[in-house]
Amino acid sequence: MENVEIDKTLFGGVFENKTVLVTGHTGFKGSWLSYWLSEIGSNVIGYSSSIMTEPSHYDILGLSTKINDIRGDVRDLHKLNEVFTSYKPDIVYHLAAQSLVRPSYRYPAETFTTNIVGTANVLECVRSHDFVTGIVNVTSDKCYENFEDDRAYAEDNRMGGYDPYSASKGAAELVANSYRSSFFNPLSYGERHNVLLASARAGNVIGGGDWSDNRLIPDMIKTAIKNEITSIRSPRSTRPWQHVLEPLSGYLLIGQRILEREVSISDSWNLGPLNNETLPVSDVVTLSSNAWNKIKYQFETIDETMHEAKLLRLDCTKANQNLNWSPVWDAKEAITKTIRWYQSFYEEDVCLTENQLLDYIDEAKKMKKEWAQ
Repeated sequence: MENVEIDKTLFGGVFENKTVLVTGHTGFKGSWLSYWLSEIGSNVIGYSSSIMTEPSHYDILGLSTKINDIRGDVRDLHKLNEVFTSYKPDIVYHLAAQSLVRPSYRYPAETFTTNIVGTANVLECVRSHDFVTGIVNVTSDKCYENFEDDRAYAEDNRMGGYDPYSASKGAAELVANSYRSSFFNPLSYGERHNVLLASARAGNVIGGGDWSDNRLIPDMIKTAIKNEITSIRSPRSTRPWQHVLEPLSGYLLIGQRILEREVSISDSWNLGPLNNETLPVSDVVTLSSNAWNKIKYQFETIDETMHEAKLLRLDCTKANQNLNWSPVWDAKEAITKTIRWYQSFYEEDVCLTENQLLDYIDEAKKMKKEWAQ
């Protein structure tokens, strides 16, 4: 990987020399976020129970040589508190989670304890230490009670969840809101406390470096490299697909506002495609196959014993207007970039993470995105 300097003045330059704790740093989104933060000058403290996949984007990037890598479970309050005490983070990004729907049916208790108790533990550590400026609590668009109609869900819609994963994310949001109301109330900021708590809810995130099971594009890639055919379930399921860099730019923009002590940021935020853009699974599969002809697929009979929402859209008006945040790449570009990442990795032994991040930043500058100026 070429060593090209990434602009440290992004996001107002506020992350340079800041200590940032990222839980779940070895995961797909966590590794991209940790890499971006390290490149803009942050002292990143990573806290994660393990590296869950092989290959691993975290290992490919060599992040263990760039950041402080700590193994621990977010359900272990004592260990987590020791990390806070030792490293004194300025800001926390909480991404650690059991993050998949289908495994949540196999391991519901683990899903609930990790996603709910783990979130409460992180928030409790923030409450216990006055050096923390704030926290970005990362959950999911699946936190909403989904009626599977044509509505786009806004931040003030009701939390819910049919499957254990979705229910755990809705519950984690309720925990965060309780801490925001009870301990980090924006109305008493600067008097009773000095913490800003924001929640970020993203749509279906794709990008290179994800090898998780039971995820559409990783499943297609894993079968493609074995010259096999991918069985596709639920081709009509519709999602707000977006490249991983889209929500990350939103998380970092929210973090910027926290570090700048903008009280109005202490709220929940949807970060999804522009104009509620969605694509059915069948279109994602077709676009992926067109981008790399090794990808072959067939549609299978749906397993109705494990319910998954077939339609979900996000209303991101609030982030668009109040944060001046919007995506750089549309869904089709996100799919093309993602497939190109895997093709380069497997056929050329080249990791495109740095190049794609630089491309993303360059396009954001051309589009005059506020965070990129």
